[in-house]
Amino acid sequence: MTRAKPARADGAKGTVACGHEETAAAASEILAEGGNAFDAALAAMCAACVVEPVFCSLGGGGFLLASPAGGEALTYDFFVETPCRRRAASEIDFYPILADFGTAKQEFHIGLGAIATPGVIKGLFEVHADLGSLPTTRLVEPAVRLAREGWRLRPIDHFVFRVVGPILIAREDSRGAYTRPDGDLLHEGDVMRQPDLAGCLEALAREGADLFYAGELGQAMIAACRDGGGHLTQEDLARYRVERRQPLARDYRGARILTNPPPSSGGILIAFALEMLGQGAPAPLGFGSSDHLAFLTQVMALTNRARIESRLHEALDEAAEVGEVEGASAAARLFDPALLRSYAEQVRGHPACTRGTTHISVIDAQGNLAALSLSNGAGCGFVLPGSGIMPNNMLGEEDLNVAGFNAWREGTRMASMMAPTLAFFADGGVAALGSGGSNRIRTAILQVLSNLIDFAQPAAEAVAAPRIHFENGLLNIEGGYPEGSNHAVAALVGEVCDQIMVWPEHNLFFGGVHAATRDADGAFAAGGDPRRGGATAITCAIT
Repeated sequence: MTRAKPARADGAKGTVACGHEETAAAASEILAEGGNAFDAALAAMCAACVVEPVFCSLGGGGFLLASPAGGEALTYDFFVETPCRRRAASEIDFYPILADFGTAKQEFHIGLGAIATPGVIKGLFEVHADLGSLPTTRLVEPAVRLAREGWRLRPIDHFVFRVVGPILIAREDSRGAYTRPDGDLLHEGDVMRQPDLAGCLEALAREGADLFYAGELGQAMIAACRDGGGHLTQEDLARYRVERRQPLARDYRGARILTNPPPSSGGILIAFALEMLGQGAPAPLGFGSSDHLAFLTQVMALTNRARIESRLHEALDEAAEVGEVEGASAAARLFDPALLRSYAEQVRGHPACTRGTTHISVIDAQGNLAALSLSNGAGCGFVLPGSGIMPNNMLGEEDLNVAGFNAWREGTRMASMMAPTLAFFADGGVAALGSGGSNRIRTAILQVLSNLIDFAQPAAEAVAAPRIHFENGLLNIEGGYPEGSNHAVAALVGEVCDQIMVWPEHNLFFGGVHAATRDADGAFAAGGDPRRGGATAITCAIT
């Protein structure tokens, strides 16, 4: 199928897709000045730490999948790491709160005892040293301006603040930034200012990563952990390293897909699903048809079994039980069991974190591609004095604590479901994409890739199209599919799934994919996910 051509923007310097208009504006400002895609992604990352404060932080972690023009693609893993030493449970500040999503409540664990070793600051400076072209002092300027002058809350920001309100008002040091003078959480339309964070970003840009990992900023965090019930020590900061890894590569219908490699699991599961999807024929089934949804469901069912079992090769033994759709079980038999075992071995021993909360995609006119995924968990409730930084609460992640809280493996890089992804299409076009959305990350990215390749949808349409998600026997179907599809898929109940939930409209439950594309002729396009406040920009040169 011929892929749709995006509209041309002559003289464009690049394109960005991300989770906030101000994040997009920061990247666009840097592109317009002549910065490359990696400069723009780093500027957007700093801005996101200001205007998407629940989703990402300088005290969190992330991954960048970078493809320099004319060079080899590389994954920068600056995700969080478990502490080298574990304090006794009786000594740590670690407790549950309830996040209220309206239709459901979820328990999170926060406190100083929930902080894993952060990697974002180290990642910022090492990526810049390898790939950046503008000085870091310039890259942080948009974020500094936003933090000092303030930014206005959107409806989705107000909703997210309400969901995690108990974290944002857990301590006096965080309460001031996130509340009105009367103590109520900031509302839609309110302006949030973070002068301490502005000063911290400026200091980091001048002094570099050592300000945190070997200097005053890090010492303040270590002292807080020592005195207040955290695990982190100077050893954790001193030994932290950004890991550079070869991306996981998979061919799919003439396209070359690169994604996050082991020890993280999101990319593996996407590769596993693509291999099965590639043995069927989604396009002739028709997007959103009952056959298409049944095929996707069966692929997700196999992938979900692989994830739950944590040994991907064992999913092959289940393949024959997964229904009648042509291609699904055949694909499972064709998938190399030795390769699956190899993947499983690389993942094993790395505690898993399913959270993934925002993403930034940038492509520039020179052909550089950047896919950057970030997470802070939901934040630990403690703000590092004088910095405006709320560190992560990754040690409170449920999937990390299957053997019970405070039983994690020490000194280990955590795995993640986050999967920044690049696609090189058969017609010469390219795409950068990724998603937030916890366990829905893998299914959201899979469906957008299929929409781009199988159904030749342009970026915005591919991102906005309705999605499904299968997990733990429940098939979730988003509103927007052709009438009758949902009823036809109901026949899967009892065969592949135990029950079906139909959502009336788009919902942030189904992830937040932000995708940027460039066709073979150089035309840019982008899709920011409306489910999570997505924003895009195509940038022209300064005149």
